[in-house]
Amino acid sequence: MKSDRIKFPPGFWAGLQQLGMDPQDVARKARLPLAAIADEAEVTASQYFAVWQAYADLAGDAAAGIVRLVTVFATAQYPPTVLATYHARDYRDALNRMARYKRLCPPESLRITEEGERCTVELEWMPGKRPVPPVLVGTTLAFLLELGRRGTGRPITAMSAEFTHSMGDVQPLEAYFGCPVRTGAAENRLTLRRSDLDRPFISYNQELLEILTPVLDRSLDEQISRSVSDMVKWFLKRSLTGGRLDIRTAASGLGMSDRTLQRRLTEEGTTFKQLLSQVRHEQARQYLTDPELDIKEVAFLLGYEDQNSFYRAFRNWEGDTPSRWRSRHIEANPRL
Repeated sequence: MKSDRIKFPPGFWAGLQQLGMDPQDVARKARLPLAAIADEAEVTASQYFAVWQAYADLAGDAAAGIVRLVTVFATAQYPPTVLATYHARDYRDALNRMARYKRLCPPESLRITEEGERCTVELEWMPGKRPVPPVLVGTTLAFLLELGRRGTGRPITAMSAEFTHSMGDVQPLEAYFGCPVRTGAAENRLTLRRSDLDRPFISYNQELLEILTPVLDRSLDEQISRSVSDMVKWFLKRSLTGGRLDIRTAASGLGMSDRTLQRRLTEEGTTFKQLLSQVRHEQARQYLTDPELDIKEVAFLLGYEDQNSFYRAFRNWEGDTPSRWRSRHIEANPRL
């Protein structure tokens, strides 16, 4: 199962700058903390989609925005998961590696099918209520073709490109893909010529793959084995100030039903309420070490509607008031 952790590679924001777009404007429009630009912070799927929608809104024309972003993105800025595909043996190897390592980069996954003279690549998305921005779907499929072009050094074209939603003026997309573009389709799908998959990559680098592959495989194994409790705590830490904090909201954010989440937490010997209390306790101790934050701000950051609720919870955790706990901690750690 995929977690809801998504990291924007630094090259994404650099690409926006090359397009003459201020990354901070995109982040603000998406209501994303500006720190996410500076330190590659992980975001939730909802925040991820919001950034792409903000890019689409600021770019104006979705189709043109897709083509510009895909072509301006420098190969040197690719994250390790993409570098491993760019330096694959051939186009087929690259696509298969991409499908495998997409499991490290939710919220989308790829399903590749070879049949006859065709190879179809279908995009699937983690379940959730928030619609996927069409510009993200278009960019993802366009990048798969761009990968083949850069890797082989040849102007590969697709047989067809299909999208479930409107993409505005499709002429820029048809010019880029080199094929008809259909909207209102049942699936988001790119169809390639199977013969193109045999084309070797001029960027093939066996030594680099021998370094990258074990690291990425290990990361994939770690993600698959990550407990549901850890994922819930991660989600909560990024959602404390965002309003409702119930199991249904967490389940939706993690791409599962609330019944499934409840069952998985029960299997791990915990409850949503216990995890929420743990996260608030951990974050409270962290915030209180910052003398610049007053108690009221700490209560807000932890998602409490009023300061008294925070005081009661903190007394249960520490047997003391937040103010006295802070004073004792600062006295014991004067450098903080």
